[in-house]
Amino acid sequence: MEAVLAKYENQINVFSDYLEELPDSDEPVWILGEYYNIKTEKSRLLSDVRSRLWFTYRKKFSPIGGTGPSSDAGWGCMLRCGQMILGQALLCRHLGREWRWASEGEQPAEYHRILHCFLDKKDSCYSIHQMAQMGVGEGKSVGEWYGPNTVAQVLKKLALFDEWNSLAVYVSMDNTVVIEDIKKQCLQADRESRPSLPSASGESSEQGCSTRPLACPFSQPHTHSPARWKPLLLVIPLRMGINSINPVYIQALKEFFKMPQSCGVLGGKPNLAYYFIGFIGDELIYLDPHNTQPAVDSESGPPVDDQSYHCQRSPHRMKITNLDPSVALGFFCKSEEDFDSWCNLVQQEILKKRNLRMFELVEKHPSHWPPFVPPTKPEVQTTGAEFIESTDQLFESEEEFEILNV
Repeated sequence: MEAVLAKYENQINVFSDYLEELPDSDEPVWILGEYYNIKTEKSRLLSDVRSRLWFTYRKKFSPIGGTGPSSDAGWGCMLRCGQMILGQALLCRHLGREWRWASEGEQPAEYHRILHCFLDKKDSCYSIHQMAQMGVGEGKSVGEWYGPNTVAQVLKKLALFDEWNSLAVYVSMDNTVVIEDIKKQCLQADRESRPSLPSASGESSEQGCSTRPLACPFSQPHTHSPARWKPLLLVIPLRMGINSINPVYIQALKEFFKMPQSCGVLGGKPNLAYYFIGFIGDELIYLDPHNTQPAVDSESGPPVDDQSYHCQRSPHRMKITNLDPSVALGFFCKSEEDFDSWCNLVQQEILKKRNLRMFELVEKHPSHWPPFVPPTKPEVQTTGAEFIESTDQLFESEEEFEILNV
């Protein structure tokens, strides 16, 4: 099996490396809201790319669910991309967009705690284990390939148990972003008691993003006043064409990477998921999860060896016209003012300038929709599997937004 996966991996990497080196071009480069002149700022650009969290296939981790796969090679690429878009939101939330990673030197405690949220173990709140098992509630078996909307729904569920990051994840429905609903979710009172994330064994998590402190001097969970804005990860699943991307959407897609709230785009090709972080000319720049690395040993305690969590080579590129039409846009708004600014940018730069809109931005909850109820953590003290069964009716899946499996 490992030989088969290695062959599959090599085929993907040969294709991905085709446009690897960044060109010596006068075209502006945009990376998650930051502008770069590649001729004069190439080192700054590459430092920015290296600082993004890079989650890839891993092997030799503890079996998912105790008896499941011990590697996600060949099926977990969209899950890894979901980790990357969430990881970017958490970096902005705790360290700011201007933070940069260095291969040597000490990193902030918050950085290491963020990494612990994604370690390949059952009790890390956004691990491949938790995501794959939570995907069962979205109709996906462990080991089955995911699309961008399903991953967004999984992150939305898991974020309910993440007390430390205290992130509101809003996934738009029917190509519509409702301002009233988002503010209702982000400003809701935070009075309920929050139990730790249930693990696959039914025990509360002691590591990752649990409500209990890690075994190191990390900062304690934040306290929230009833009216305080909960930082927002906004995910907008879209279908920008039938079998290929409609050219009328290309310029709008570029505009999203220019926004300071940009958190990247989930997408790729059929059964090949990438995390897109920017563009140059008519090419998208992305991080590729199709690289199988050994699972990181975290038993020795923090800080973990983080070298393999940062891509230290030139980023990959692909023609925008080769993008599968099923994508999910991601944005991070740390404050209510930040969200209001994003709404204004969308109105001025996207909706008013184009006849064919990618999505709708509306002020009020549509009257013909069911009432909006902000998602809350179910009061369960049970196993991970039972948790999935008890919550799979709280969120809807929109399979029409998924990447085509052809």
